[in-house]
Amino acid sequence: MKVNWFHLMPYPYLPDDFKEKYRSVWVDVPSELYDPEKGHVVYNDYLDELEYAEKAGFDGLCVNEHHANAYGLMPSPNLMAAALTRRTSQAALIVLGNSIALYNPPVRVAEEFAMLDVMSGGRFVAGFPVGSSMDTNFAYGESPVALRDKYREAHDLIIQSWTRPDPFSFNGKYTQLRYVNIWPRPLQKPHPPIWIPGGGSIETWDWCLDNDYCYCYLSYYGYKRGKEVLDGFWQVVDERGIEPNPYRVGFLQLVGVADTDAEAERIYGPHADYFYNRCLHVYEGFADAPGYRTTETLRRGFKPQFGLAAAKARANLTFKDFVDQGYVIAGSPSTVREQLGEAMKSMRVGHLMVLCHFGNMPPEVTQRNTELFAKEVMPYMKEMWGEYEDHWWPQPAAERATPAGLP
Repeated sequence: MKVNWFHLMPYPYLPDDFKEKYRSVWVDVPSELYDPEKGHVVYNDYLDELEYAEKAGFDGLCVNEHHANAYGLMPSPNLMAAALTRRTSQAALIVLGNSIALYNPPVRVAEEFAMLDVMSGGRFVAGFPVGSSMDTNFAYGESPVALRDKYREAHDLIIQSWTRPDPFSFNGKYTQLRYVNIWPRPLQKPHPPIWIPGGGSIETWDWCLDNDYCYCYLSYYGYKRGKEVLDGFWQVVDERGIEPNPYRVGFLQLVGVADTDAEAERIYGPHADYFYNRCLHVYEGFADAPGYRTTETLRRGFKPQFGLAAAKARANLTFKDFVDQGYVIAGSPSTVREQLGEAMKSMRVGHLMVLCHFGNMPPEVTQRNTELFAKEVMPYMKEMWGEYEDHWWPQPAAERATPAGLP
C-alpha cells in the first residue's frame, strides 16, 4: 500500500458562531473574515507540515484546488506543489487536482503539470477532478449541464498535448487552437499517472476504467459510507472482467492517533467539530446545482457530501459518534491500526490518503499526529497488497538534481 499525507489547508480562524451567523463557508463567505497576516503564517505552517510528512516516511503528499472558500486555501494547488519540488526529494507530489473544465485554454494545465513533473524529477501525479458544484457552477460560473462535456474535451486536449510529438491544431466545441505545442514536455512517458478524484458520481467509475486511471473517492462520511460506494466500483470492475488491482483505488480518511483512546477524544474532538461544523458548512443552494449530478447517480441514491442532507446526517454528532460512524478513525495506535487496516482491506484500497490535519489543528498537534501515525500505524498499512503491481504510481528519473540545502 502507498500511504499519502493529504492537506486541505483550511482557514483556522473562523469565529465560534460562524455556522449561526454566516450561511456558507463557500462561494459568498465574507472576505473580511480573512486576515492575510495570519494567512501568511498559516501557509508556512502548512508547507512545514507537508515537508515533515516526507521526513516521516509518507509515500506521497497531496494538495487540491478550491475557490472562494475558507474550507481550503488553495485556489492554485500547483503553487504549493511547486514549492514542495524544492523542499522535498523523495515523496510523490500528488495534485488532486486541477479542475480542468475551468481553464481557458486547458493547455494551461498541460503546461503547468509538465513543469511540475520536470521540476520534481518525475515525482508528479496529475489529478483531473470535475470539481465541486460550489467551485465550478458558482465561483467560476460554469453551466452544470455542459460541465462534464467541457471536462472531457479539456482532458482530450491535455492528453494530446502531452503525447503528440509535433505541433497540431485542435478544433473542439469549447476550445479552438491553431497551434498546440507545449514546452516543456512531461518527464514521465507517455505522461504522469492520472488520478480522478470523485465524490460518488457513477459515471466516474467507467471513465476511470475506460482510461485506466486511478479512482480516488474523497469521502468525508468516512470508511463506512466509503465501502458502499467502492463496493459499487468493484462490482463494475468485476462485470467488465478487469483485474481487481487495489491500486486502482485511492481513499481519503480523517485520522487521529494518540497514546490512548481517551486522549484521542480530548485532543481531536474540537478539531473534528471545527471541520464538520465550520469547514463543511455549505449553503444548500450552492451544494448541488440542478444538472450537476447525473441522473444515474441520483437514481443510485448516493447523497451529496455538502449541503442540507449532509448537514442533517451529522447534526449534533459528538466526537464519539464521528468515530463510531466511521467519519474519523481515532484512538491509540493499536485502535487505529485495527480499524484502518480492516477498512482498507474491506474496500480494497491501494492508495490510502490520510488527513492528519483537519479543522483548526495547530502545528504541534499535527506534527505529533503525523509522527505517531508514521511510527505506529503506517508500517502495518504498507505491508498490504504486496502481491499487486502499482501501475498508477510515478516513475521518477533515476538521477535527480538536489536543490542546495537539501541533504
